[in-house]
Amino acid sequence: QVQLVESGGGTVQPGGSLRLSCAASEHTLNYYAIGWLRQAPGKEREAVACISADGSTYYDDSVKGRFTTSKDGNNKMAFLQMNNLKPEDPCVYYCATTYYCTGYKFLSTYDYWGQGTQVTVSS
Repeated sequence: QVQLVESGGGTVQPGGSLRLSCAASEHTLNYYAIGWLRQAPGKEREAVACISADGSTYYDDSVKGRFTTSKDGNNKMAFLQMNNLKPEDPCVYYCATTYYCTGYKFLSTYDYWGQGTQVTVSS
């Protein structure tokens, strides 16, 4: 059974940084890509980044240059480093598994989800 547990959300000022973590059950990151998705109140969930099993990364234009996704050396955790957070970034952020990052923008490709973590940007 694949399990994903997220942590690292919180409140930061505009321009601040946060790092989200996604702890995966054993062997998950060897076989699955991890997508990072977010959902603001009243809006549809959207994918913003993805890291494939081989470490290739993909980013939506809205976060390119500000967000970086990575994995640890043991292939047990994925991370989303978020820098220069903007007022439009606050959302609940999720990590989720998918087979290939090439389709990461399509929500139907995701199988297992983390519980979500809240990110708030406030001065």
